[in-house]
Formats: sequence, structure tokens, C-alpha cells
Amino acid sequence: MANEVFIDIGNSNTKWQYQGSFFEVATKEFNVKKLPQVSKIWASNVCNNFDIEGDLNFITLKSEKLYKGLINSYKDPTLLGSDRWFAMIASYEMSINNSFMVIDIGSAVTIDLVDNKGLHHGGIIFPGLENIRQIFGYFPTSINANISGIGQTTEDAWTIGTLSLIVNNINCKYSELRKLSPGIKVFVTGGGYFQVQQYLNFIHEYHKNLVLDGLELYVNNMG
Repeated sequence: MANEVFIDIGNSNTKWQYQGSFFEVATKEFNVKKLPQVSKIWASNVCNNFDIEGDLNFITLKSEKLYKGLINSYKDPTLLGSDRWFAMIASYEMSINNSFMVIDIGSAVTIDLVDNKGLHHGGIIFPGLENIRQIFGYFPTSINANISGIGQTTEDAWTIGTLSLIVNNINCKYSELRKLSPGIKVFVTGGGYFQVQQYLNFIHEYHKNLVLDGLELYVNNMG
């Protein structure tokens, strides 16, 4: 759709796609004026502090009960974060008749499980690395710490400890969910991926723009 924009408004960053090009800015710096003049702007928005009024071309989409054979498990499907829903849609299209897990590593980490019949079993959410570290902002971090060891300085100890919280939680939850769905495919997205990449102990596919991909798929197939 050449004259349409797809935009993912997150708590930390806002990303959009237009005519095959990708753009990203901090959400607090984003303004609709940054977008090209187009016929429609399709949006996923999970930022409570971001609201657009009066722009008739701006269409904010929420999670729904169904997308093809993908079934939202929430009693009120709109309460599922739209970023999680669209990431699942993109993963579903790459996993027909196969169970899959979606891990989004950003300001929060979300993990969702979908079985081989397309049923979403639910998910978990916990704070991302930068949010955890901001709780104690006076602790400096180190760029050389390795979570396989322990720290000999406060910087190393804090870096290893906080990074371990994220990595161990992801690896542990993967191990638990794999028992429910052997042969599961795993899709990972989110700006925090490269901080944990080397420590993930399972096979996975990384997709930079999984939410945007799912948003575009939804509009093309259901919009």
C-alpha cells in the first residue's frame, strides 16, 4: 500500500514504515508532523501518554479476538497489548500449523505462547533491562561484564546482576513453555535483543520489525 504509513508507538520508541523505508525516534520526541502526507496512517499504540486527536487519517488498531486461525485468549481481547497481538500475527504467518513463542525485548519483556492450532495460551510481562537499571540510577554499569562470572567492582556486579535477571527469566520461561509445546518455533524482536543475544540458550529467529510486519499483514488481510 504505497500511500499508507504503518506505525508502532511504544513506551520508549516509535517506529514506522513507509514505501519500504524504516524510521525510528524516541516516543517523547515523536510528532505526527514527522510523517509524510498520506491517505491513511495505521497505528499500534501502547503508550498511555501518547494521544492523537483530530487527524481523520490516523487509525489506531486494537487487538481482536481472531486473525484468520489465530485466537486471542483474553476474555476482553482489546486488553491485550496491540504490540503483542501484531507480533503474534507476523509470527503466525511464518508458523502455520506449528506452535510458536514470541519474545519482545524492549522497555518491558513480553513472552507469548501460541499452539499449533492457533490458540494463544497467554503470556508474561516483566520490566526490561533499562527500566530495571533506572530504579537505582546511581549505580554505574560496565561494558565488559560477562554474566557467566561475578563482578569484582560495583559496576560489574550491578551489570551482571541486572542482565542476569533478564536473561535467566527468558531462558527459564522458554524451558517451561517448550515442555508444553515440543518443537516450538521462537521469534524474537525488540530493541533490547542485542544486549541479551549471546546469552539466549535456544534456537530462535530475530525480526527487527515484527510488530510493524504484523500490523501491515493485518491491514492487508483484514483491514
